[in-house]
Amino acid sequence: MAYPCRPSYSASFLVALLALPLMAAASATAPEPAPAIETKSMDHRGLTVMPLPLPVSGPESLAFDRLGGGPYTGVSDGRVLRWRGRRLGWTVFAYNSRHKSVGMCAAKKKLMVPENVCGRPLGLQFHHKTGDLYVADAYLGLLRVPARGGLAEVVATEAGGVPFNFLNGLDVDQNTGDVYFTDSSTSYQRSEYLLVVALGDETGRLLRYDPRTRRVAVLHDNLSYPNGVAVAADGSHVVVSHTALSELRRYWVRGPRAGENETLAELPGYPDNVRSDGRGGYWVALSHGPDDAIGAAVDAAPTLAVRVGRGGAVEEALDGLSFATVSEVGERNGTLWVGSVDTPYAGELSPL
Repeated sequence: MAYPCRPSYSASFLVALLALPLMAAASATAPEPAPAIETKSMDHRGLTVMPLPLPVSGPESLAFDRLGGGPYTGVSDGRVLRWRGRRLGWTVFAYNSRHKSVGMCAAKKKLMVPENVCGRPLGLQFHHKTGDLYVADAYLGLLRVPARGGLAEVVATEAGGVPFNFLNGLDVDQNTGDVYFTDSSTSYQRSEYLLVVALGDETGRLLRYDPRTRRVAVLHDNLSYPNGVAVAADGSHVVVSHTALSELRRYWVRGPRAGENETLAELPGYPDNVRSDGRGGYWVALSHGPDDAIGAAVDAAPTLAVRVGRGGAVEEALDGLSFATVSEVGERNGTLWVGSVDTPYAGELSPL
């Protein structure tokens, strides 16, 4: 009787057979590829440029009033301007006391003025219930402008016995009226901002102004270059950009986690202002150091801003060559509004 031959297995076959369960386990635990990031360009026909009146420049932050009017922005001569459409352009909405008391700051002077003398408004936002506009002036302190505009009132110049030195980002909790803002450094002023990064300064503060008591509380100090700030829709936390660290941090300000903070996102650049995207995420303006250009194509458009989702993932990017730098990107009804501390214009980017 003939018997079938027993198969002879080679050593290599046995090794492969034994490795199958390990390979299956590895494939089961392997991380999924990161989702593709949608990149949009501002260099297309949907971009409308809103030139500022000469010689001012630097519409660093943009805000809209409770009726949707605007945008409003602070500029290099210390005033706050309002956009009135293509026919009227920018008109003066507010000014500080220096424009009345200091000759070189007068509106009739068509000269470049020193910002530490005439003021430099940076972050700004309306409290829609009252119509008040709050402004973080880098040199003069926290300002409040009444709904009708005109002379800005200085409502605070210090917190915890320490004078403001470099006010920067600002946002308002629309439910409570509380104003959250940053003092980027207690050692260096805005004109010395490069030293804040270069020397690793960690004297920044996150602050909250209560309009009912007219007092400012220090929420966190010893921070590394806190810059832009955005209040969560429910008021439980604020998101702060830390420029030197290239990150967003979430600071819990109400509820059981009040006082805690955590990293929300690591960013591909140095973040500036932060604005809500209306969907639980945030638009973050970015700048880049000279080393970032090494190895990049000469004509490659830089990433000017990213949109971070509520979980901290970068979901969208905005690039382009139309702005030398971008300080803020805000979104309203699908339209992006772009501010820059360096350019003599702001931008409106409509969806195509």
